[in-house]
Amino acid sequence: MVTTRGRRVSRPAGLAAVAALALLAAGCTGSGHGTSQASPAAPTGTGTTSGSPAANAPRVTITPGNGAKDADPSAGITVTAAGGTLTHVGVSTSGDPVSGGLSQAGTVWRSQWALDVSQAYTVTATASGPGGTVTVTSAFRTLTPSQTFRTYTPLGYRATYGVGMPIILYFSQRITDKAAVERALQVTTSTPVVGAWYWDDPCNMAPTCVYFRPRDYWPAGTTVSFTGHLNGVQGAPGVYGYHTLTQTFSIGASLIAIGNTSTHRTQIYYNGKLRYDWPISSGRPGDDTPDGSYLTIEKANPVQMTGPGYSISVPWSVRFTWSGDYYHDAYWSVGQQGFENVSHGCVNLSPADAETYYNMAVPGDPITIVGSPRGGIWDNGWTQWFLSWPRYLAGSALHQAVQAGPDGSTFVNPATLPASTASAPLQTAPSGNDGAR
Repeated sequence: MVTTRGRRVSRPAGLAAVAALALLAAGCTGSGHGTSQASPAAPTGTGTTSGSPAANAPRVTITPGNGAKDADPSAGITVTAAGGTLTHVGVSTSGDPVSGGLSQAGTVWRSQWALDVSQAYTVTATASGPGGTVTVTSAFRTLTPSQTFRTYTPLGYRATYGVGMPIILYFSQRITDKAAVERALQVTTSTPVVGAWYWDDPCNMAPTCVYFRPRDYWPAGTTVSFTGHLNGVQGAPGVYGYHTLTQTFSIGASLIAIGNTSTHRTQIYYNGKLRYDWPISSGRPGDDTPDGSYLTIEKANPVQMTGPGYSISVPWSVRFTWSGDYYHDAYWSVGQQGFENVSHGCVNLSPADAETYYNMAVPGDPITIVGSPRGGIWDNGWTQWFLSWPRYLAGSALHQAVQAGPDGSTFVNPATLPASTASAPLQTAPSGNDGAR
C-alpha cells in the first residue's frame, strides 16, 4: 500500500514531520496548518519588511518573491541576507512540511526538497547585523501544472520481503530528468547499507521504472522506509509530480535457493546455513529453465498452469519469472527428479519439498538458476540481481551510490566506498549474472 503526504492514497506510513528551525539552526518549519494573506506585491526575489529598518540594516531577499502567483515548485525557496546573518526562517503552508538548511556563513537558507504544486506559502525570515535586526515576509503560490506524473510501488505497507527485494517505483509518465527525480528519493534503514538506484526505461509495468537495490543482499531483519519527495519535481519538461510517496517494509529471514539444471538438485539455505538439498527436474531441452539470479514474486496453492497439450492445477507454486517459471509440486515427475529434466521450464519438486519451500517463501527471496544452456532475459521477473555492482551503478542517473541508515540517505562517490566483503551465494548474488540478459 502506498501513502502520500498532502494527498492521501492509502493508509499513512507515519513518517514524522520536520521540526521547527530555532535561532541559527540549519532547518525550518512547515506548519502544515498555516494560511497566508499576500501583502501588496513586491518585485520577484523580495519580500515585505516589517517596521522601518535603519539604512545600514541587513537586507533580506526571499525567492519566490512576495505576491508571486506561478512560482516554479522545483526551484524551492531561497533566503539570503546581506549585511548580517539569518537568525530565523519559518515557512507556513497547508501542504507538505518544508525543511531546509543554512549555509555555514549563516547568510543563505535553501529548502531541501521541491515545493508542492498548486500550494500557498508564507516565508518569514529574520536577519541581524551591526545595523540592527530586520524581518521580511514573502507570501506566494506555486504553479498549477498542465501535466503531472504519479508514482506507484508494489511494495506493501509493513509487509515482509526477502533479502533480495528491491524498492520498485513505477511512473505514470516517461521521466526524462531522471537526475532531478533521483535526488528526491530518500531511503532510511535500521541497519546501515550501501545501495544504488537503477533506471529502467521503459520497463514491463510502466513508461519508466526505477529500482533501489543494496550492493549485497539486505541484512535479515532490516526495516526499510523510503520517501519520494516528488511533489513539485519536474520529471520532464512541463510535467511535475504532485504527491509525496512514502512506504515502510521489513526484510525477513534469509532464504536462498540455488537450482542446478545440470546436477538436477537445489540447495535451500536458511539464515546462512544449508537446510535442504533436494532433487529437482528442470526444463527439458528446448524448454530449458533460464540461468540467472531471480527473486520470488508471488505464490499460490494451487496455480492453474496451461500450455501446449496441458492444463493442470499445480499445488505449492512459487513464481520467479513473469513468463511462468515456478518452484512447484510436480507429483507426476517424482521418478525423474534428481536424474532428468522433463518440465516445461519450471523447477519440479516432490510434494513434501514443494510444500516446505512454499511455506517458507516470501516475495524477494533469491533464486539462482545455474547450469542451463539458456540465459535469462532482463525484466522477465525481478532481475535486478542479474547485474554486477558496477553495471548497476551505471544505471544511476547521478552515477552515485547511496549510503542509507537510521538517519536517512546520502549520495556518495562509489570510489570512496570500502570494498564489499560479502560472499556468494549467501550474502550476494553469484558472479556472472550480468551475462544473463
